[in-house]
Amino acid sequence: MKRMFRFILLVSLVALSLPVPAARCAGSGETIVFTKGLVIGPTGRYGRSAIHSDPVEHQLVTGTWTAPREGDTLKDGVRKKDLAWTAIEADQKGWFSHKALKGGYLYISAECADDTVMILQATGQSLVYVNGVPRAGDVYSYGWIEHPIRLAKGSNDILFRVSRGRVRAELASPEQSVAFTRKDLLLPMLLIGEQQPQWGAVRVINAQEKSLTSLEIRCEAGDAAPITTATGVIGPMTSRKVGFRVPAAFPEKGALDSGKVTTRITLIDGATGGELQSIDFEMGATSADGKHIRTFISAIDGSVQYYGLTPAALGADAPKPALFLSLHGAAVRAESQSGSYLAKSWGHVVAPTNRRPYGFDWEDWGRLDAMEVLAHAEGLLETDRRRTYLTGHSMGGHGVWHLGATFPARFGAIGPSAGWYSFWSYGGKKKDLESSSIQELFARASNPSDTLALSQNFLHHGVYILHGDKDDNVPVDQARFMREHLAGFHADFAYYERPGAGHWWGRQCVDWQPLFDFFKSHTIPGKKEKRTVDFRTFNPGISSRCHWLSIEAQEQALKISSAKITQDVKKRTFTGETENVALLAIDLDQLDPGEGLSVELDRFKVEGIDLSSGADRIWLAREEEGWQQVGPPDRAHKGPHRYGTFKDAFRNRMVFVYSTRGSPEENLWSYAKARYDAETFWYRGNGSIDVVADTAFDPSAEPDRNVIVYGNADTNALWPALLRSSPVQVARGSLRAGEKVLEGNDIGCYFIRPRPGSDVASVGVVAGTGLAGMKSTNMNMYFISGSGFPDLLVFGADMLENHFDGVRCVGYFGKDWSLEKGEIAWKE
Repeated sequence: MKRMFRFILLVSLVALSLPVPAARCAGSGETIVFTKGLVIGPTGRYGRSAIHSDPVEHQLVTGTWTAPREGDTLKDGVRKKDLAWTAIEADQKGWFSHKALKGGYLYISAECADDTVMILQATGQSLVYVNGVPRAGDVYSYGWIEHPIRLAKGSNDILFRVSRGRVRAELASPEQSVAFTRKDLLLPMLLIGEQQPQWGAVRVINAQEKSLTSLEIRCEAGDAAPITTATGVIGPMTSRKVGFRVPAAFPEKGALDSGKVTTRITLIDGATGGELQSIDFEMGATSADGKHIRTFISAIDGSVQYYGLTPAALGADAPKPALFLSLHGAAVRAESQSGSYLAKSWGHVVAPTNRRPYGFDWEDWGRLDAMEVLAHAEGLLETDRRRTYLTGHSMGGHGVWHLGATFPARFGAIGPSAGWYSFWSYGGKKKDLESSSIQELFARASNPSDTLALSQNFLHHGVYILHGDKDDNVPVDQARFMREHLAGFHADFAYYERPGAGHWWGRQCVDWQPLFDFFKSHTIPGKKEKRTVDFRTFNPGISSRCHWLSIEAQEQALKISSAKITQDVKKRTFTGETENVALLAIDLDQLDPGEGLSVELDRFKVEGIDLSSGADRIWLAREEEGWQQVGPPDRAHKGPHRYGTFKDAFRNRMVFVYSTRGSPEENLWSYAKARYDAETFWYRGNGSIDVVADTAFDPSAEPDRNVIVYGNADTNALWPALLRSSPVQVARGSLRAGEKVLEGNDIGCYFIRPRPGSDVASVGVVAGTGLAGMKSTNMNMYFISGSGFPDLLVFGADMLENHFDGVRCVGYFGKDWSLEKGEIAWKE
């Protein structure tokens, strides 16, 4: 259905009095490319951090923004300089390029004769504000952004934040108010001989100002019977990537001729049965023993994800195959990574996606994706878990260092190729000076990224380091440093530096035979064979378990926790030392049969170990009088299942719930912020998130889903059901945390709480005491890999001018999720 609009569009410098050109009617198919604007920058201070500053954003947040004119100046207090808006014109292809756009802004004014809906297509921007409302960016220039936007009659401000030096933008009229887009289409490969349907995913654009709740997608593939799948909710004026089931089109070998299957998907209004649109495409098909991809539904957000697979070329009597988890580099797709390997005679090569070609640097949701794929592939391929190995190239080499240090008992050996070992050594992360208790607590939130502090965990597997000595991307110094570092304590590592080789020196820099020979000589020891466990973790919610030992709670949150314990399976004894451990668990099923059990920790002998229940695990807690045996921990308390920090709320098929009980301005912010977060997680993490109103979400349904609440106690109707007992309360004009009260309408905060009635789910809160406080949360830095967020972060809108001086509170709740037993620091 076409919507026709008469409008006049002007793209110009505000300071100039240019005639208004007449534009064609909407629906004519004409695209309007922006050609003139103003630039300023770079501005503020950003990075891999929850804290940032930006004087332009400060104006937007505090309501002091006015459309700039050429020559207008802006004071940047953090950079300590005055900046001026400067005129700029796009080149013949529509690209705006300028040094100011390496961390600055491009401003464009759009003049419309009438209210109208357009599709904004832009690439190169970190984000874009349309009349002050944030929308997701396209920082990696994928070319996927197609935002439905409402332009008002008169002047409209379109403001792009740009970090990589250039941006291109245009407006197009929507041909349909609800439609598919082929951009970012995810298709499975149909596998001959497999009977089960598979999953694909497609984006649906909703250019209407109402939520769509009854859409369905019918998929027809070859001669197979069609399958219809409900899309879930698609919010107003946005797009969402939704999954659809693909029928098994080739059940028999020999049915394939061309390697392609003609496929059609049709968008259906489930309420009426009406067909809205159909698109056709060719879907790849192959034999299951050839290189292909596998799709699955992620437990993180319910989205469709995939991984690349090069199956093993196994003989008839081969033992259970090994599994090689291979992590790709920046801008590399998973199927390209797995496709770089020749088929192995003894194991499968599996390449997860990191959620995107850039994704999360194999940290945060990239780490979750890697481990989720590993579990899925192990089940599907029935591999030998003791012969599981980890390798990867470039950014994937960093992922090897990170995952190998975080999950040491999951791999028999690891092999980073051209990898950088830390965000602090290569990824641009800065060490903030810990000059106050606030900054010390804040710095802890980034500790899980500190590979070096966890490097003792490498003792649990062999390490093979591979690097080219002429690498002009990731300096060979990264590998040389780790060689020297490991030499100080590790006896089982190998190092090869390829003479004359650059960053990529062909297939061999991932498919390196000596590396696989090294893998073949290593296996993960069994519990009984593992005499000593020497394990470190920063966050039990990320990494708690190593062989038969589990660190389940800390005395001080997100400081290094360690336990080095030796077992004697015949004598049934455990002896060792710990640091910053409040609760640990020891498995017993590996012990030889016998009576009694002796445990000595930190030179304190635990008396009277009770084994009467016949359990194969015991828990030990550090009390004032020493270590004591305790019963199974209270699931309502912090533990490996739910430990924080704030970023941990974004999993367990999280749902974003915006407010409808506030003022029109507050409700507009709440939906716009939830939509912006959902769009950003789609872009950065291939995500698909339910965004629903507080009045449409039933808290008694799906009690183990995480919920992200936008607003405060006065604006979001879900607050009483989910946050009534929270020690942190946010309302109009005030924030209260225990006995501490902050007043004003410019306070913003993020925090995480356990979800009432669930042993595993969390509630994440994005809140503000007024519009200025709410808008100060707009920049979703939590989707930046390596950015550390504590359990609780409170700040004023002045953070955007004063950087860390604008932070009011940082902290971690106690093991029982209380403030009283936690570590909380307030600005003095």
